[in-house]
Amino acid sequence: MQGVLTGFAVIAVVIAVGYVLGLRGHLGPQGREVLTKLAFHVASPALLFTTLATADLSVVFSSRLLVTALSTVAVAGAFVAVGAVRGWGVGRTTVGALCSGYVNSGNLGIPIAVYVLGDASLVAPVLLFQLVLVTPVAVTILDLSGGGARGPLWRRLLTPLRNPIALGSLAGVAVAATGLRVPDAVMDPVTLIGNMSVPAVLLAFGISLCGSTMPLRGVERRPVLLAVALKTVGQPAVAWALASGVFGLRGAQLLDVVVTSALPAAQNLYTYASTYGVGERLARDAILVSTVVSVPVLVGVAAVLG
Repeated sequence: MQGVLTGFAVIAVVIAVGYVLGLRGHLGPQGREVLTKLAFHVASPALLFTTLATADLSVVFSSRLLVTALSTVAVAGAFVAVGAVRGWGVGRTTVGALCSGYVNSGNLGIPIAVYVLGDASLVAPVLLFQLVLVTPVAVTILDLSGGGARGPLWRRLLTPLRNPIALGSLAGVAVAATGLRVPDAVMDPVTLIGNMSVPAVLLAFGISLCGSTMPLRGVERRPVLLAVALKTVGQPAVAWALASGVFGLRGAQLLDVVVTSALPAAQNLYTYASTYGVGERLARDAILVSTVVSVPVLVGVAAVLG
């Protein structure tokens, strides 16, 4: 219980600071855009690199990762299917699919893993899966569905190598896989820059709330409701069914995978949507509503399975 409330409190405070900054105009009219670009092009790639460069890639072969991967694919696929039928477009549908299955494993998942599950490393499988596979694939699709889709075939095939998020992830995995040790003179400044990522994302998200209409209104109402339902109810339900019924997980292991699957949509999804100029309202509302709804869901999961 304490871990859930602590994690959400930290996020709420930083978002509130961003809201006040936007309300008072301290960062000027371009403040949100600058923070978003800083996070996407500089800070987030640095954070992904430092996180993955020192990670234990053996967690990729764990049953926890399989549960995470399958539950993510299930809910994201459900959103894609509805988006295709409804004609929501590739970029918008991609953002909605991310909001349906991409959990806040970093700035919220880590404190909850510490206080609820008792071990921060338990969030590693979902963190690695999202950073190594989901993020590069998603941003590549967003690239190709927008301006990146123009040009010769060879240029489109190299899209992942031109995207800073994907590049940071792939570079970190390469370092971890080869066992190379990055000198402190290089790693320390990269780590310092990476530490700006989460605060920048949360502050930009808070600024975006200034002057915005209430969530669950307008043309994005149905996509938001679908994404929130899949994220807060569908994904943990699928994870529980897979973990207990297919992989035979019980006790602490079952609690681990269900709690991580019940985490809300990650704030950095708004950065991706804002950077590519597609589904911004969808991402903002889905993140906000799923964060609020996930509080009782996480408390309930911890009470029942804990």
